[in-house]
Amino acid sequence: MPPMRLIAALAMSLTLLGACARNETVEPPVELGDFKLGFAVVVADGVQKVPISRDADPEDWKRVLKESLDARLKRYEGGKFYNLGVSVDAYALAPPGIPLVVSPKSALVVSVTVWDDAAQAKLNAEPEQFTIFEGLDGETLMGSGLTRTADEQMAALSFNAARRIERYLADNPQWFGLPPKPGRAAPSAN
Repeated sequence: MPPMRLIAALAMSLTLLGACARNETVEPPVELGDFKLGFAVVVADGVQKVPISRDADPEDWKRVLKESLDARLKRYEGGKFYNLGVSVDAYALAPPGIPLVVSPKSALVVSVTVWDDAAQAKLNAEPEQFTIFEGLDGETLMGSGLTRTADEQMAALSFNAARRIERYLADNPQWFGLPPKPGRAAPSAN
C-alpha cells in the first residue's frame, strides 16, 4: 500500500476509534451477599513513580481512588460491614509522546486487604496486588498522554482499580455469606 494510502487508512481508523465510547460505565452491582462497605482506607505513603511518568501527588492518589471506591462499593447494602485497606504502590502517568513512535501507556499498581469489621479479622492473609491499565479506546490508542491530563488519567485508572477490586470481592463470595465459586479453593484468613 502506498504511504499516503496507509496514512489515510490509519487516520480513518483512529477517527472511528475516537468515536467509540470510553469504557467508564458503571455496570449494575454484582452479587456480594452481606457486603456493606464500612471504611475504604487508601494510603500512598510509599508510592513509586515510574521514571518516565508525569508527576502526581500521593494525596491526590488517595483522594481520587477513595472517591472511586466509594462510588462503586457504597452501592451495596448488605447486612455486615467490611473494610478495605488499599495501598497505592506504583504508578505511571503517560506523558505526551510522539504518536506511533513513543506512546507510553498509564498504569497503576495497588494492593488490597479486606477486613471483616465485626470479627476484626483479615479475610485475605496477604494483600492482593493488581496492576491496572487505563484501557484501550479512541483516546488512549496512541498514548493517553496525548489526549488526557494527569488528573484525567488518574481518574480513569482509579475507576478501573475500583472495578477490579469489586471483581476480586465477587471472586470470593464465601467472605460475604455466599457459597464459594465452584472449583475454587477458599483462601485462608489470617
